[in-house]
Amino acid sequence: MINIILNGANGKMGRTISEIVKGTDDLKIIAGVDKNPGSAEFPIFDNIFKITDRADVILDFSHPSALESLCSYAKERGISLVVGTTGLEEKHYEMLRELSKNVPVFVSSNMSVGVFLLVNLVKKAVEVLKDYDVEIVERHHNQKIDAPSGTALMIADAVKEIKEDCEYIYSRVDKRKKRDKNEIGIHSVRAGNLVGEHRVIIAGEDETIELIHTVTSRAVLARGALKAVRFIVSKAPGFYTMKDLV
Repeated sequence: MINIILNGANGKMGRTISEIVKGTDDLKIIAGVDKNPGSAEFPIFDNIFKITDRADVILDFSHPSALESLCSYAKERGISLVVGTTGLEEKHYEMLRELSKNVPVFVSSNMSVGVFLLVNLVKKAVEVLKDYDVEIVERHHNQKIDAPSGTALMIADAVKEIKEDCEYIYSRVDKRKKRDKNEIGIHSVRAGNLVGEHRVIIAGEDETIELIHTVTSRAVLARGALKAVRFIVSKAPGFYTMKDLV
């Protein structure tokens, strides 16, 4: 049995993960952490250091501001950390890489295997169509805080591996000029209860290719996160991503 501490337990992803874990026979959430503790089938605390039961892994879907305490707890207890939180900055990645010297750390801004495939398809297309323009449009629900999404940036980073001189453009409102060839346009839509869509437009003269990934339920992300949990608990200390899992 893999014992999990779920950070962000009362969030939308946290509740989805809790429901899926109920239907497994190898996973158990022993405690949760949330800034708004409430009732659940396991105790939920407002501070992870209040948890005294032994866990195998921390699964985090919350806010980047929680990472410092999670890393301290994981290092102190010698347990794995899986991070699905988006909006991470370089300082957060530095913190996670430092922790990975001591415990296994898994990080992905999108836990969908389909998104991993999308990123690789985009890279393959850009390798062939290097002179084509690339635009990324992402759509999410109106409660999402960060923009652009971590997945949109993941896609853009993959394109930049091929087109190294590319510049990310988030708005053209203040630009009164033609599109530069080295631009990657990244556009965000926030509306209703959209779960998530990422559309990559690769356009040249007289033809356009579009690659689209659409999530209709958070369950796909939750299942991916639990695959990461199962994967990471048997690993040596190190920094792991979806590439390692797939």
